[in-house]
Amino acid sequence: MIKNGIRPPGLERLTDFTLASASPRRLELLRHIGLEPRVIPPHVDESQRPGETPSAYVERMAHTKATAGWLAAGAICLGADTVVTMDGAIFGKPATIQEAQHTLKRLAGRNHQVLTSVAVAAGQAGTIRHLTSVTSVWMKAATESEITAYVATGEPMDKAGSYGIQGLGSFLVTRIDGSYTGVVGLPLFETVILLQWADGLVRS
Repeated sequence: MIKNGIRPPGLERLTDFTLASASPRRLELLRHIGLEPRVIPPHVDESQRPGETPSAYVERMAHTKATAGWLAAGAICLGADTVVTMDGAIFGKPATIQEAQHTLKRLAGRNHQVLTSVAVAAGQAGTIRHLTSVTSVWMKAATESEITAYVATGEPMDKAGSYGIQGLGSFLVTRIDGSYTGVVGLPLFETVILLQWADGLVRS
């Protein structure tokens, strides 16, 4: 954990920005790099459009959330969205225990992709830029009893793909190729690039 107010280069003066997300994991990741945003959870329709690809969906959601936060607070607003996808299907947060179990059975023994898009709206016009992190995740061939026991902990119920790589769900993951923080919910490499751009825009 980064302490004593140390921040990434280029963000030393960033003090006023909004996180348009109710995710405690995204807030924790920003705090990990010394940032303390104002939090305004967005109220947006997160329905997938007919024929919309996972990448188009996650980018649209990030844009929509960033715009909603910017309209509410102005200045700089960061929005993000994460999806788990395999074979063109999106696995969102499970609505029921049965759905979580079904998702984990489908992911078991295979690799899937985690897409997290980050969008930042900044300046008087709310100009938006975005970047998307794509990470491949390989899962063990978990047994039905392992899946049942994991779901019974409650951890999968508020997470895309029905697992948390930063928590107990890490026992399911054999390896990843890409961004760990992107799988958690906010890829910090892309986030810092966008916040550096936004801070420069606001100060210009």
